[in-house]
Amino acid sequence: MRIFFILLFCFLTLVAEEDSYELGEGVQIANFPLYLGGYSSLQYQNRKDIENYSIDDLALLGYGSYDKFSYMIELEYKRLYVKTYTNSGKFTTKDTRLHTERLYVDYNYDQNFMVRVGKYNSPIGYWNLLPINVLRETTSNPQSTLIVFPKLTTGADLSYSSYKEGEIKFDLLIQRNEDIDDEYNNYRHDRHYGLGVSFEKDCYSFKINTGYFRQVETSLVNNDRYYVMLSGKYESEKIQVMGELGYQKANHITTTPYAGYLQTAYRFTEQHIGTLRLEAFKDNVAKTNDEVSIFAYTYRPSYPIAIKSEYQLHSLHNEDQFLFSLSVLF
Repeated sequence: MRIFFILLFCFLTLVAEEDSYELGEGVQIANFPLYLGGYSSLQYQNRKDIENYSIDDLALLGYGSYDKFSYMIELEYKRLYVKTYTNSGKFTTKDTRLHTERLYVDYNYDQNFMVRVGKYNSPIGYWNLLPINVLRETTSNPQSTLIVFPKLTTGADLSYSSYKEGEIKFDLLIQRNEDIDDEYNNYRHDRHYGLGVSFEKDCYSFKINTGYFRQVETSLVNNDRYYVMLSGKYESEKIQVMGELGYQKANHITTTPYAGYLQTAYRFTEQHIGTLRLEAFKDNVAKTNDEVSIFAYTYRPSYPIAIKSEYQLHSLHNEDQFLFSLSVLF
């Protein structure tokens, strides 16, 4: 933890000395191909019988590029401080473990071929590629991004892109080792193989992802999981419509029959965005299913700052809740 705050102090010192610094752009270290940035998020949650305040994200980013290589390292505290109020009293929890969320190197052979090695966000669907709160239009994440596939992969990603009539991209994910910091993931797994194909033209894009991963340390008899995810998106200057639908099974057991969402975001202005998201999922492992309607509003005084509020209506009414967050990208 001390190392993190020393690095954060160095970053703030550099920002203070850098006349041309712009919020969200990071700051270059001397003339080296190294930039330091970061982000943070404060969150408020109000649900039946539960109210809490939290520092949900506090992260430091290091990134840069040289010739055909580029890299990213992200160190993060997740739910660093949480103050919770219930009918039976109040309590505070602190998680001071510094996690390695991302740590990878890219090699761009040419404009078509790229190899990524390390720990990275699995390139599945669209939402999973927006891991930072400030980049999204809602505070919460769809359940489909948490139960269908591993959010993070430690291994290699081989990609090929073609730019003829629209962009076609192929991704091949290969993991045959333990995860880097496996506590910071939605699944603890030591195998992950996946294939993704995406097509983008003008305002439209589509994706299909399928794969296999092996979960470790679970009570299930069979830990081999298989998944499929279908995704689509339309985006114009004013409106964005995005949806994803996933399925997961473990051999002859259907663990997730369906998990998906459809979200529409409308930009009234560059600063004001309204969002509606409809979700539905069934999780046979957790023995739960839910349907959710989410109404959200985002105010961005500038793009690297997001002040967001949302209200969730669940078919499981005890899960109805109000969320508010303030997130900043440095």
